[in-house]
Amino acid sequence: MPPGTLPTLWGDDQRYIDGYLTEFPGYYSTGDGGYVDEDGYLFIMGRTDDVINVAGHRLSTGEMEAVVGGNQAVAECAVIGVHDELKGQIPRALVVLKAGSTITQEELSAEIIAAVRNEIGPVAALKSVVVVQALPKTRSGKILRRTMRAIADGRDEPIPSTIEDIKVLNDITPLLREERQ
Repeated sequence: MPPGTLPTLWGDDQRYIDGYLTEFPGYYSTGDGGYVDEDGYLFIMGRTDDVINVAGHRLSTGEMEAVVGGNQAVAECAVIGVHDELKGQIPRALVVLKAGSTITQEELSAEIIAAVRNEIGPVAALKSVVVVQALPKTRSGKILRRTMRAIADGRDEPIPSTIEDIKVLNDITPLLREERQ
């Protein structure tokens, strides 16, 4: 990064260094998580600080998204934490299938649930995989996780003015609220 991007953090150089430059020496820590696939493409999955509390366990939705997105039928995904009376929150995966995919909802759910259980553990408690046509995003491509989480929890959330296509959000709203009924 050019020197002009690292001026300091309000005159507190050490705090800036501790916060962004020490976790991975020689690299700037953005707080984003992702992976490099077998072809060398970099995928940013989400914030590493985006965690949900499942029965007292803090779990990374980004880590779950990496597992869900690793399924060969999944083109795009998001994992959100949905309110649960017993566990506090439970994860729900929303997936967009790759064009031409012929996998059934049941097969996909079984594969993804098993993969999350094997790679993260049973504590992740993923039991809901919802296939959607598209994920709601801002014009810059950021998935509207907070908005989806609020809808799934039955709360009113202001829709960001930067939403790319309001129809996508309207289409998935019944799917997000489905399990609350």
